[in-house]
Amino acid sequence: MIGSLVLGVYAAIVGSVVPSWLDRARWPLRAPKTAILLWQALMASFVISVALAWYHATLPSPHLHGFWGTADSWIGGPHIADPPAHGKSAGGAEGAELLLPIGLTALWPASWFVAISVSARCRRHRHAQLLDLVGQSVPELGVVVLDHGTPAAYCLPGRPARVVVTSAAVRSLTPAQLKAVLAHERAHLSGRHHLVSAVGEAFARAFRALPLARIAHQRMAELLEMACDDYALRSTSARTLAEAMCEIATGDSPRSVFAAGDTAVLTRLRRLMCPSAPLSPFARCAILLLGVGAAALPYFITCGPVLC
Repeated sequence: MIGSLVLGVYAAIVGSVVPSWLDRARWPLRAPKTAILLWQALMASFVISVALAWYHATLPSPHLHGFWGTADSWIGGPHIADPPAHGKSAGGAEGAELLLPIGLTALWPASWFVAISVSARCRRHRHAQLLDLVGQSVPELGVVVLDHGTPAAYCLPGRPARVVVTSAAVRSLTPAQLKAVLAHERAHLSGRHHLVSAVGEAFARAFRALPLARIAHQRMAELLEMACDDYALRSTSARTLAEAMCEIATGDSPRSVFAAGDTAVLTRLRRLMCPSAPLSPFARCAILLLGVGAAALPYFITCGPVLC
C-alpha cells in the first residue's frame, strides 16, 4: 500500500504542481524543441506512475522492491517482497496482475490517440480531395494555390503532403516573405508535427481535469509553431518572417492543418523581434536528462515485477 501511496503523490505532483511551474518558465521560448520533449516526458511519467500505483494497490501482498525496499533494509526492517511463485501458474497470475492495470492505463490515452488520428486523417483526406478540384498546383513554388480573398497559408499532412497558400497571400506577400512562410509550413511536414499534436490532444482528452493535460496541449501547440519559426529563420530574417506572419495572421484555415499565422501570434512576434540567446547545449542535455529521469523515476521508486 505504501508503494501505491508514494506513486499517487508523485503522480499528483507531476500532474498538478510541475505544469504550473513549467508554464511560468521563460526558457521554453529559447528552446522550443527541448520544451516539447520535456512536456511529453511529463505526460509519460504521469501515465507510468498511475499505472504502477494501480498495480501496487491491487497486489494481494506487499511489494517494496526498489527505493522503499532498500530504505526499509537500511533502517533494519525486513525486506518485503513478492512471495515466491510456485510453478508456471503463479508466474502467469503475476503477469496478468501486471498487464491489467498497466495495460488499461496505457490503453486509455492510446485509444484517444487512435481516434483523434483517424478522425484527423479523414478530414485531411476530404480536404485534399477538395483541393484537387479547386486548387491550382504551382510546381515552381511547390504549393497549391487556392483562390481566396483572405491571405492564408497552411500545410496538409498526408500522401502526398501539400502546402497551401491562398491567391491573396501570393499577391500580398513579397517573394522573401512567401519563402519564409513556405519554409515554416514545410518544417511542420518534415517534423511530422501532426503526430506530436495528436499526442497532446489525446492526453488532454483522456485526462480532461488534469492541469498537465490542459497546459501541455496548449503550450505544445505554441512551441511547435516556434520551432518552425526557428527553422524558417535559417533562410530568412526575423523581420521578414514577422511581417509575413502579420500579413496572414487573420487568415482562416481548416481543422487538422497547421497555419503559419495561427497560434500565439503575439508571443511569436515578440520572440522574433526581441530574441533571447538560445540555451546552451549543456542546459539542453540537462533538461532532457531531467525528462528521462522523471519518466523512469516511478519505476525505480517502488519497482514492478518484471525486473525484480
